[in-house]
Amino acid sequence: MATARKIATLFGFLAVLAGTALAEDGKTVTVKDDRGVEVKVPVQPKRIASISYFADDVALALGIKPVASTYMVADRAPDFLLGLTKDMSQIGQRAKPNLELLSEAKPDLIVAIRRYTVGNAPQLEKIAPYVAYNMELLDGSDKEIAELSRILGNPERGLQLNREFRAHLAEISAKAPKDVHPRFAIMWGGEVPFAFHDENTSASIVKAIGGENIAGAMKPGGEFGIDLSLETMLEKDPEVLFIYDYGPDRPHENNPIWSQLTAVKNNRVFYVGDHWVETNGPIAREIVLREAAHYLYPEVFPKADVRAEAAKIIPAAIQK
Repeated sequence: MATARKIATLFGFLAVLAGTALAEDGKTVTVKDDRGVEVKVPVQPKRIASISYFADDVALALGIKPVASTYMVADRAPDFLLGLTKDMSQIGQRAKPNLELLSEAKPDLIVAIRRYTVGNAPQLEKIAPYVAYNMELLDGSDKEIAELSRILGNPERGLQLNREFRAHLAEISAKAPKDVHPRFAIMWGGEVPFAFHDENTSASIVKAIGGENIAGAMKPGGEFGIDLSLETMLEKDPEVLFIYDYGPDRPHENNPIWSQLTAVKNNRVFYVGDHWVETNGPIAREIVLREAAHYLYPEVFPKADVRAEAAKIIPAAIQK
């Protein structure tokens, strides 16, 4: 009941937020982003540039195609966005956006991941109004989706997407076995893997449906992830591993400790797609939820079809 009340309070707040009269002059609206900066953006912008997949995710769910996007891996248009980013101007890797290419795309709004772009804010602001979000934690996801949906002119759809996700999360959580809590980690591979804390969006979703995260909770004021040596990982012995698939280079697999992990012995290591890192949008988090349910409890939940799930959210008119 406490959780239900918390969710109801959250959506009450978001509904008020979506209906709040903003400072408008007929052509622009003033919003405050996660930097705490007030930005004047066009009313219902038409040419959106996305630095990260978050704005692509939200815009596509609203039936809007951005004109430009960064990527996680070059020449890999993610399935969770139905490959639609391949039709957008490619403006570089999300951590190093190419400002010249961004300028050539002539956006009227730039929506960016804060930690990779705050240092370039003055240059970005010369190109177009620039709004930055943290895009890190599940607690921020509802707010970010509601705010960007409002900026893009469809606040009601943003609130609907939030309600539907929370309902699906509660439904899957209720169906999950109550006496099984698989130990898991969500990580970047490497010589020393980087694992995500409970509050990270993907980890929060897996934890909400019964998983036990070996990386644990964030420390107050700390980062959303931690370097986790394979020696430490062996000690905590995860039963399920979700590893971001950055490409063929997987040095962690060459460490002799790797083969000793329970998850490896039981073939429960899953190399997951871009949506497990860029999870704060409505499409990504819905698919992570459904994939996680199957990977944790394969006998209870069916395997998720990424493209089929994405097609349920992205309007058919822009899927071509």
